Amino acid sequence: MTNGLLNGKIALVTGASRGIGAAAARLFAREGATVVLAARTGADLELLTEEIGGDASYAVADFGDVADIRRVVDTVVERHGRLDVAFNNAGVNVPPHPVVDFPEDDFDLVTRVNHKGVFYAVAAEVKAMLATAGAGAIVNTSSVGSLIGNPALPAYGAAKRAVNSVTESAAVTYGPVGVRVNAIAPGLTLTAMVEDWERADPGVVERLTAGIPLGRAASPEEVAETAAWLLSDRASYVNGVVLPVTGGAGV
Repeated sequence: MTNGLLNGKIALVTGASRGIGAAAARLFAREGATVVLAARTGADLELLTEEIGGDASYAVADFGDVADIRRVVDTVVERHGRLDVAFNNAGVNVPPHPVVDFPEDDFDLVTRVNHKGVFYAVAAEVKAMLATAGAGAIVNTSSVGSLIGNPALPAYGAAKRAVNSVTESAAVTYGPVGVRVNAIAPGLTLTAMVEDWERADPGVVERLTAGIPLGRAASPEEVAETAAWLLSDRASYVNGVVLPVTGGAGV
C-alpha cells in the first residue's frame, strides 16, 4: 500500500544499486516520485531502472569523487528541471579491524566515501534545490555504529559520526532558507554489506540480533520507509534529526 508520500517530487537516490538504496528507489517511485538512481555499477542500475519503469533513470558515479557528485546532481537538474529531495545512501565498508591494526588504505576509502562524499553531496544538493525548486529535503544514511562504540568497525563508525555532524550543521544552516536535512541511523539490516561482515566474522549477525529488542534484523524496505517519511512534506517540522532505525538496539 502506498500513500503518495512523495507525489510529484524529483528524487535522487545514491547508492541505489542494492540494499537500502535499491529498496528506497523502488519505494520512492511507488510513492509518486520521479527517481534518478546513482551508484558505481551501471549494469545493476540499468536493471533496477527498467524494473521501476516510468520516468526513472540512472547515472553512474563514484561518490568518493567530488566531480562525479556534482555531475550527478547537475544531471538530475538537466533531466527534470529541478531537485526536490535527495537520499544520500552511498557508502562503503571494509573488513573488520581494531584501531591498532587498521590499514591506512581502508581508512582513507571509508573516510573518502562515507564522510567526504556525503559532505559534498549535501553541498551540491542544497545548491541545486535552492536554485531550482527553492526548497527541499535531504536524508543522509548514518549508522547505529555512529552512536555507540564500534570496536570492529572503528573507521566506519567514525565516518558515520561525521555524517551526523554534517547533517546537524547543514540543518541549522539551510533550514532557515527552506532545505531540511536529517539522517537515519540503521541498525542491523539484511544487506550485502552485512553478508560480507558475516563472512569475515562468522556468527556476528546472530550475536548482534541477540541484542535487538525486536528480536530480528531490519529489511532494507523497512529502513527505506523511514527515509521516505523524512523526505516527505509530512515531516515538514523535522530538521537536524539523526533517527535511529534499530529495533531498539543501542537505546
